Amino acid sequence: MQLRDFIVIVQFVMIVRPKKIKLGNISKLWLVSFRYTPKKMTTKLYILQKKMAKDKQAHIGIFGRRNYGKSTLINKLAGQEIAIVSEMPGTTTDPVKKSLEILGFGPVVLVDTAGFDDEGELGQKRMDKTDKTIERIDLAILLISENILGQHELQIIEKFKLYDVPFITVYSKSDLSEPKASIKEKVIALGSSDFLVFNENMDVSHLTQSITKCIPESSYTNPSLLGDLINPSDMVLLITPMDSEAPAGRLILPQVQAIRDVIDNNAVCIVLKETEVDAFLRNTRIKPALAITDSQVFLKADASVPKDIPLTSFSIMLAHYKGDFASYLKGTQQLSKLKEGDRILLLESCTHHVSCDDIGRNKIPSWIANFTGKQHKFDVVSGFDNLPHPISSYALVIQCGGCMISRKQLINRLKPAIDAGIPVTNYGMAIAYVLGIYERAVAPFVQLEK
Repeated sequence: MQLRDFIVIVQFVMIVRPKKIKLGNISKLWLVSFRYTPKKMTTKLYILQKKMAKDKQAHIGIFGRRNYGKSTLINKLAGQEIAIVSEMPGTTTDPVKKSLEILGFGPVVLVDTAGFDDEGELGQKRMDKTDKTIERIDLAILLISENILGQHELQIIEKFKLYDVPFITVYSKSDLSEPKASIKEKVIALGSSDFLVFNENMDVSHLTQSITKCIPESSYTNPSLLGDLINPSDMVLLITPMDSEAPAGRLILPQVQAIRDVIDNNAVCIVLKETEVDAFLRNTRIKPALAITDSQVFLKADASVPKDIPLTSFSIMLAHYKGDFASYLKGTQQLSKLKEGDRILLLESCTHHVSCDDIGRNKIPSWIANFTGKQHKFDVVSGFDNLPHPISSYALVIQCGGCMISRKQLINRLKPAIDAGIPVTNYGMAIAYVLGIYERAVAPFVQLEK
């Protein structure tokens, strides 16, 4: 058996059956080699990754006044009743999501929103959620009717432009009133990518064609995470600690994404814990083309990986892949300028069980306090929750890698801070900076930018 095949076996065992076999038990690794060929193992790893990773789906929001036919349209698109259709205005409250496949295009997520002309205190809360939806979508469908293009429509169009969301205008309930030529001219002049006519008796094939034409390519394409850093047959070392925050029986999503990307680039993954790096490099004499570590063990990885091997982290990899990397590079320096009592915002793009070793709530605040020698106030916000204080209250914003959201959603999450001139950085970049290995950790991607 060749070394390359043996590495595939180790990779398979560490990801698929981590509790069954330990790396130190070589005899069991050989038993696995008789049961699975390297080709079968690679296939199984691919299937596992597909199950674990969240598919990249374009998000399409449907907006309009109450009782303008938004729910009827989304039910037509989906081919089933997922949104309540009623003659009573304001039937839709919270945004309703539905995943579906558009033939010839691929999977998308439809988001049905509450009417943006809602009334009362509860209505305002529903409209706030409608506004928040704009930050997370790739394409908007604006429903108008009765030849009305009023203040509500103009305001929502301005919000589309603010978050760089292209939109299609659909004239709804055309069986009750036909659109005037002037209404089409107005919405096209305001930036609408298309103008279509719809009523409940019509099919939606013309709309699906418009969606495939108007939706940004960036919403469904997947550029490589590491393709600019590695070549075919390169060895890539992935250092994956198994601490109290590691999910039982599997790896975290950024690690799985890295494995898949390495495989897609016809390179070879070597997956191991931080405690095994020294022995592996010493015993195999393999020189990886790149090493990627969990940010929490940066110091151990920096000590173990020779300086002539590029080293970065999974979080920094994601920062370059989907974050505002240029703003991160600039904002990280703010860590050296923090003052006593400064308030720092940590943004997590998902919700998870909080442990005593939680990176956002415990480790990063502790590392920053040790680095600055000062006391700071930290707020941690998960998902797309509202901030506890105005964005202007913060001296620094630190964003997680964002593995569970799209680049568009992450960029829009940071937009208020950047627009307000608040420095922003990333979990991995902040950790590397306060631990004194920042230059080495960002070097692989800084060289790419140059």
